[in-house]
Amino acid sequence: MAAKPEETVKKEIKEHIDKSGYPYSEWYVGISDDPEDRLFNDHKVEKKSWWIYRECFNSEAARRVEEYLINTLGTKGDVGGGDEKSIFVYAYKITNSTVE
Repeated sequence: MAAKPEETVKKEIKEHIDKSGYPYSEWYVGISDDPEDRLFNDHKVEKKSWWIYRECFNSEAARRVEEYLINTLGTKGDVGGGDEKSIFVYAYKITNSTVE
């Protein structure tokens, strides 16, 4: 997967959430340098459930996408995490088995 412009990442994640049919408030968003580890190990997301991640060009772009998804669309999550290597934005549908 190659890095994409910030606006493209916003659009693709928003479209994925919209396709799920679940409200934004039932989704969790974060940034990471290893999104699969965060999704499947830390958050306990099941691979068959609704999830997505996209790579940004840098951590500043990833933070802006994360902030947009949380503060503008209303997903769950906290801004300000990660570090300069956190260039991936991930999102998953919150379920009874996931860990925020």
